[in-house]
Amino acid sequence: MEYNIELLEQPAQSVLSIRTRAAVGDLPQVLGNAFGAIMLYLGEIGEHPLGAPFVAYYNMDMQNLDIEIGFPVPGMLPGKNEIKPSEIPAGKQVSCIHKGPYNQLEPAYNAVLQWIGENGYTATGTAYEFYLNDPGKTPESELLTKIVFPLT
Repeated sequence: MEYNIELLEQPAQSVLSIRTRAAVGDLPQVLGNAFGAIMLYLGEIGEHPLGAPFVAYYNMDMQNLDIEIGFPVPGMLPGKNEIKPSEIPAGKQVSCIHKGPYNQLEPAYNAVLQWIGENGYTATGTAYEFYLNDPGKTPESELLTKIVFPLT
């Protein structure tokens, strides 16, 4: 698959998120529960997400992933219990859109990492996935995932 790689300078983005650890096989349940809890809380405080839900991956240990699950929000909102205010830092980012099943994202990651190396950049070590459509309403072959690597 051919990927369109984009390099952008992004402002900081406030988020509400849950940081946790999970094995890759548990992600569907963990993510579903976290997204549901955050949406419920946003409804309680009369707010709405500003964009697509995301997961930040702070490591790639498939049995013990360090992840942050959240939504972009309008400014720093108060947290509740495990839901915390945070932000996606400002700076240069490289990204691409993958179309297809979540379990087939590896070629997109490889394309972005290859572009980073070939263009003299260094990734910060965190990778973001933004889920641009609803897997409950979208066929797997049509799922859109934006993969983002902040750069140093």
